[in-house]
Amino acid sequence: MPRPLLVVVPLLAAAAAAAAGLRLGRSTLTGWRDLRSARTYGLAAEQRPLLLRAAAAVFCLVGAAVLAVAVLPGRAPGAWGRSQHLGASAASRPAPAAPAADGAAPATPRPAAEQYSATARPAPPAATAFTSIGHPAEGELMEAAVPGPDGRPRAVRVWLPAQYRTDPQARFPVIVLPSGTARKTADAELPDLFDGIASAVKLGRSRPVLVVAPEAPSGTEHPCELVAAAPQAVADDAALRTAVTTAFRTLSAGPDSWGVLGVESGAPCAAAAGLTRPDLYGAAAAVSGRYDAAALASAAADAPADSAGRLLLAAAKADTAGVGAARALQTALHGGRGPAARADVKVSDIVQDYTHERERLRLVRVAVQYLADSLDRAR
Repeated sequence: MPRPLLVVVPLLAAAAAAAAGLRLGRSTLTGWRDLRSARTYGLAAEQRPLLLRAAAAVFCLVGAAVLAVAVLPGRAPGAWGRSQHLGASAASRPAPAAPAADGAAPATPRPAAEQYSATARPAPPAATAFTSIGHPAEGELMEAAVPGPDGRPRAVRVWLPAQYRTDPQARFPVIVLPSGTARKTADAELPDLFDGIASAVKLGRSRPVLVVAPEAPSGTEHPCELVAAAPQAVADDAALRTAVTTAFRTLSAGPDSWGVLGVESGAPCAAAAGLTRPDLYGAAAAVSGRYDAAALASAAADAPADSAGRLLLAAAKADTAGVGAARALQTALHGGRGPAARADVKVSDIVQDYTHERERLRLVRVAVQYLADSLDRAR
């Protein structure tokens, strides 16, 4: 047989085998989809024909590849070995040094360690090790030691809602829970706070949230009273935000997804944070608090000119002193300057129940709903 035919005939056979293999492969893919659909709806389906088509497709494609490799022209005998030898000998010879400029000393190679340090990037912050300490309100309470704004370690507790474990892909907004008692977290004073937050989620009034309760500093017995007198002292707690966002699945720290909630003695801290740091918190809610209205209005006026805080002041209907304090702060802010006058301040005074604890639970539920709605609007 002439040489051209010796090449063309096997190539045609290889093309035919490849075409047959592709057709069988397409048929196998269709059959596999049908088999999956049948299993999904509980129908009976025969698997043997599908396996036979798959084996035939593989056989045809492998045969096509073997025929094509056998007849395609290659390098002359020994050419590959010679090219390998030439490449190896060229690699073994040192490269000629580049000629130095007139009067300049030849460049000295930089040590490997120096080259690495020049291109190294800072490593991401290590995740803080939180330990589980309980399961309140069907969630999980974690605790770790995190440096405070003054550099001293303090306890930080993080409550994970039940949905944190059941939805491993979800990321959660954050509510920070300041404490009004030195050396304590807010949940240590008011352990039923998590029940109010969880009930808001159960009733569909809020999406699941992650709650952060940092320990209050020890400089005074009533830290929030000090903050209320000097709200500009509210710090950017970068260590807290970094520890929480690296250890847990949260939305990025910022006003689109972080809010602050203060209850009773912690209410002035939440009001101050929401009014003076709208760059950190998209909304704030203060429950059953007492406020230095003049100091808060003055500090809010000194907030960045392009900012405007969102604040809910909630008190039970029977709490006349709490309702009066909320109304006085609302009036002071509306009569203030710049950002203070632009602050969106709402007062809730309709909650009533037969015990103080029941009223607090309902007030917390109202506050969480407000924060969830405000953060959703911010996004």
